[in-house]
Amino acid sequence: MTPKGEGTGTLDERITGALVGAAVGDALGGPVEGYSPEQIAERHGGRVHGVVGPWNGDAWPTARPIAPYHKGDGHVTDDTLMTHALVRVYAEVRDHLDAYAVAGHLVPDLMTTPRWIPELEAEALPLQRIFLAEKWMVARLHYGHVDPREAGTGNIVNCGAAMYMAPVGLVNAANPAGAYAEALDVAGAHQSSYGREAAGVFAAAVAAACSPGATPGSVVAACLSLAKDGTRDAVEAVCEVASRHTDFESALVPLRRAVAPFDTVGPDYRSPSLGARRPSRLHSIEELPVALGMLLVSDGDFRHAVLGSVNYGRDCDSIATMAGALAGALGAEVPHDWAKTVAESSRLDLDAPARTLAEVTREIFDRDVHRRRAHEAAYAVLAGTPCSG
Repeated sequence: MTPKGEGTGTLDERITGALVGAAVGDALGGPVEGYSPEQIAERHGGRVHGVVGPWNGDAWPTARPIAPYHKGDGHVTDDTLMTHALVRVYAEVRDHLDAYAVAGHLVPDLMTTPRWIPELEAEALPLQRIFLAEKWMVARLHYGHVDPREAGTGNIVNCGAAMYMAPVGLVNAANPAGAYAEALDVAGAHQSSYGREAAGVFAAAVAAACSPGATPGSVVAACLSLAKDGTRDAVEAVCEVASRHTDFESALVPLRRAVAPFDTVGPDYRSPSLGARRPSRLHSIEELPVALGMLLVSDGDFRHAVLGSVNYGRDCDSIATMAGALAGALGAEVPHDWAKTVAESSRLDLDAPARTLAEVTREIFDRDVHRRRAHEAAYAVLAGTPCSG
């Protein structure tokens, strides 16, 4: 892989880069999630430059508000657990997904199969680790039997659906519009409003990053061509500011200032405003625009994009997850030492989901070609024109 994201690499390399990159970003951001850049610098004696330990050191098992989660030391969070769960759904369905696949496959996966949960340092059901916005899916779909296409309505509007949509973008590699449409369908079971929109736009961004010759600028352009309402406005505002910076240090405050008018959480991340996370056509989640901004600031360099995302603070594990996936999909090299530490500490084979998804992606593409040619032949008969196939 190339040192920077320059739109190079095979399908397998792009998928591996995106999924491993997302997990590494997640693990680096986890221990400083919820804090400000100033608090992070004070706690660590400067900026975070790699894998760090828990915020409260050895007191993490009882320290609030983190307990009982061991965030740090290379442990991935629910972002990666959900991403890998979605890969498993693709491995079962072996075709494009929709909201019914969430009800029929993703929810049972979260409920029934114990897996190693790094932050709990134990084997447990993923359901016991995921956040309230994800547990909503279980309550609505498994117990409430709500139409999967509508189950996300009423949920917390946050980045919960967007954070694990990289596999949708990879299955639709080089087809941002297809990724956007599929992710919106999938995310309908989980989110509504700008939370659902962000899932579609992030999947489109990953698909665009897989295009030959893609650049951070072309990824942002693809997002702007598809995004709607406040999400589009937020991406445009943040990326316009990001284009003036080439170092994350100088960009931290300007990027936050640019996204603030669209963010409902407010200045204190741990004490959201009364209007936080409610549906709106005017607002956006914070994480996706900032991740895209860091991708521009870094010019696609993995270390720079992820470390900028981590040191931004707030929901930085999800920001770094998205930035890491995008840089990896562009072809940027994921540092081997970081990936090795995260894999060993989290007791995860980070390459296995990528191998699985690459195989499934090829199968889905072949099915798409067959379906498209059948449609072309049928249309040719209807239109009275010869079929070129």
